[in-house]
Amino acid sequence: QGESMDLVRKIDAQYNTDDDITLYPKDIENEVINKIRAFDQIFPRRTRPSSRAAFLFRYDGEPLWKNEFEKVLRETDELLGDNDNANNNKGPFFCGERFTAADIAWAPFLERYSAQLPCLHPGLNPRTDETNYPNLVRWYDAMDDLVPSYSCRIKGDASSWRKVLTMAGFGNAGVPLDVSERMEEAQADESQALSEEEEEKEQKIWETYSKTRPWVARTPSLEAAMTMTKNRDAILKDINKRASADLTEYTERELDEAMRAMICFLCQDEDEFNGDGTTALDRTKYAKIVGSLATYLDKRMCVPRDMGPRSAAKIKRLIPTVNEIVMN
Repeated sequence: QGESMDLVRKIDAQYNTDDDITLYPKDIENEVINKIRAFDQIFPRRTRPSSRAAFLFRYDGEPLWKNEFEKVLRETDELLGDNDNANNNKGPFFCGERFTAADIAWAPFLERYSAQLPCLHPGLNPRTDETNYPNLVRWYDAMDDLVPSYSCRIKGDASSWRKVLTMAGFGNAGVPLDVSERMEEAQADESQALSEEEEEKEQKIWETYSKTRPWVARTPSLEAAMTMTKNRDAILKDINKRASADLTEYTERELDEAMRAMICFLCQDEDEFNGDGTTALDRTKYAKIVGSLATYLDKRMCVPRDMGPRSAAKIKRLIPTVNEIVMN
């Protein structure tokens, strides 16, 4: 964290002239620094170094014991509930009501834990366990709801962090069956459509994020469509290089048409997708190839490198939608 936090401080000093929005508020600067330093005391030691699966595995490739992770989560939850400044003790962040450099220091690792720990041990889910980790759940919610730039573009998604487990863990023995099953269950859950209330909430967060960024599309779905359009050639090249069994039966022209159809789905423009006299058979054919393409992209995509998590989720949720068209 040392050099990274040095950069955070320099960026804060260069771009923040208003102490109300600084990452190191003068009145609680010592608290911010102490909360950052607490990370080294709380997170597990003697774990195998990894840039993508840090603080997870022993040197023999096995995950840490469940009680070791529980200790980390419990102490983190206690730290979140212990604010030195009496004016801040009701807020969800590490230093109370204000988002600070302390949250930046902890976010990458807590973000990964929320996705990876449920796969490593049953019944270990810091993102939703309000009984054991109420302050931690509140912090996760605040990061998603109150820091739009984080939840719309900066944050990695759970799917991307789970993929890391297959590449950076478990020694040379491969991924255990029970871990693979938990990963598949999580994938299925995340593919479910949002409720109307959840959609409205997400859109409000997205509008807060996009209103000061004119280059960003007005919805997460349109952002995903725009990103696919910009990277169309690179995506087709990647498919040709790493051809999936579900896509090898299609010609380059058919894949190009599938890209266009998929973009129409993301734009919620089904009239255009089914227009120009296309038949039910054509619809079924496009739905099948779009499903295969969306599945391929979901597996290949790295979030947030390729696009933000809210936009990537739209592609993931498209898969069961088109599969249902094929089944019908």
